[in-house]
Amino acid sequence: MRKVIVIGYWLTVMGCHAQTFTLERKSDSLSVLTLTTDSTCDRWRLPYPVYRMETGDVDGNGSTEALVGVVKPTRFHPKPARRLFIFKNYDGLVRPLWLGSQLGGTLQDFRFRDGRVRSLETNAKGEYTVAEYRWRGFGLVFERYLIRNSEETKARETFERAKP
Repeated sequence: MRKVIVIGYWLTVMGCHAQTFTLERKSDSLSVLTLTTDSTCDRWRLPYPVYRMETGDVDGNGSTEALVGVVKPTRFHPKPARRLFIFKNYDGLVRPLWLGSQLGGTLQDFRFRDGRVRSLETNAKGEYTVAEYRWRGFGLVFERYLIRNSEETKARETFERAKP
């Protein structure tokens, strides 16, 4: 399998089958995630502000998923906050793989690095943590901390670093 990344558009080539996830911002609170394959085009409306989109093989099945950061409330956390949604290609259709309400702390940002979701989080004291999560079965599970209870500048440097 070959992966080609080109400024905001992601293409996975498996034999002669290609898929592309793209995100179109319609307004501040509406974006559309589009999956285009050789034979299909499907869309998923995201009626929330989106702060980041990345792609990668999150679940290790050889297919590329879309990781989308949205700002929304949840039933148990009614204050709008940053959440992480992961979408997959299911027979040419965009379908949720995981709609996360929270990771370990308050999510500030995320990246997909080396098969892991790297998060920048804060705690109730305003301290910053950088953690990594892996896919296991139904969702993301904590793997390790890269830095804990740190000030923002040092945590952001660790968060952005390609390899810890």
